[in-house]
Amino acid sequence: MRLLKSQINAKDGSGTATLLPEEPEDMWHAYNLIQPTDLLRARAIRRISKTSDSGSVASQRIALDLTISVTSTDFDIGSGQLHVAGKVASENEHVKLGSHHTLDLELNRKFTLEKGEGWDSVALEMLREACETERRAELWAVVMGEGIANICLITEHQTILRQRVEVVVPRKRKGDSGSHDKGMERFFATALATLLRHLDLGSRDAQQDKTVPLLLASPGFIASSFLQYIRAEATRTTNKPLLALLPSILVAHSSGPHIHTLSEVLASQTITTKLSDTKYARETHLMDKFLAMMRADDGRAWYGPREVERAVEKGAVGRGGGVLMISNALFRAQNVKERKRWVQLVDRVREVEGGEVRVLSSLHESGKRLEELGNVAAILTFPLEDLDESDHGEGENGVEGAGEEMVI
Repeated sequence: MRLLKSQINAKDGSGTATLLPEEPEDMWHAYNLIQPTDLLRARAIRRISKTSDSGSVASQRIALDLTISVTSTDFDIGSGQLHVAGKVASENEHVKLGSHHTLDLELNRKFTLEKGEGWDSVALEMLREACETERRAELWAVVMGEGIANICLITEHQTILRQRVEVVVPRKRKGDSGSHDKGMERFFATALATLLRHLDLGSRDAQQDKTVPLLLASPGFIASSFLQYIRAEATRTTNKPLLALLPSILVAHSSGPHIHTLSEVLASQTITTKLSDTKYARETHLMDKFLAMMRADDGRAWYGPREVERAVEKGAVGRGGGVLMISNALFRAQNVKERKRWVQLVDRVREVEGGEVRVLSSLHESGKRLEELGNVAAILTFPLEDLDESDHGEGENGVEGAGEEMVI
């Protein structure tokens, strides 16, 4: 995401930011940034009807800049399309004030955002992350089986299925493995050609960037065989970028050829160790550490909104190892008061207590695991007991002891 213009007042958070989404993941950042009550200005296409003096009605589609007060957002992860609905907040000759309209944000089309409640610390952090020019893919992965390959891009914030490859491979029969072997070779050739189109190793940006690891995962020995095929093709064609990629290719076992098995692979100790410098691996390790502390039941691992807020109030999520884990889904809450609740919690841990804050993506496995714990959890600097005991006899959502009943 490119920041074209910023007029944000650091003192009170007022002002606007004009942004240009340039990559598919930028739409994910825009989805997280744009919230109800915000003012959004972007290019729109409207059908305008005009009545002539003779009484005939003619309609035409025109492009114009519209400013809406956001009421809801709809993000399609697969296509990367972001639709923002709201009421027109700035009248012009073609559109009445207060009328409903949906803006469709697109790549390489700028938009201007003004936060309805001002740019708070979390929104400014999201803006900074969105505009980091050095941010790139963290990992490419191919989850495969016989005749099936799912090519995925894993970034700091989401896992994207870029393409699915399917090639019919004849079954292996006794005494005749030739047709099966030829089918697998066709499959490998198609999978490699498709993968190379997405990796775009020959581009100038790819040559200048650090090497992004490639993970091959499958049941059995299919991934290993695919690596052998890649190595042979790289040597045969003297493809220098592909030869340079070989040392960064990892092979792992998966329980199946489908994308959902990728989370199991990435959670394995062997893979997380090799990918230790990626945000995905660091967050996975953090969640593993938290769950291990929960099993130890030493009073230093708590989850759930009420329990974590109480721990912060007691100063237990501060310097010396305190970590607040919170899902970015909480900052997309429709209720402004609810969003402020979590922003204030983050600010207190960071600025008052001196603890660490990790905002986990709801589209990564670590974020999904955190969702099962109420979207917020904490590792404490010192043990606390009975945080799940409510003054009214009930925990969050009316469940007594909501923070301690999950079996890990």
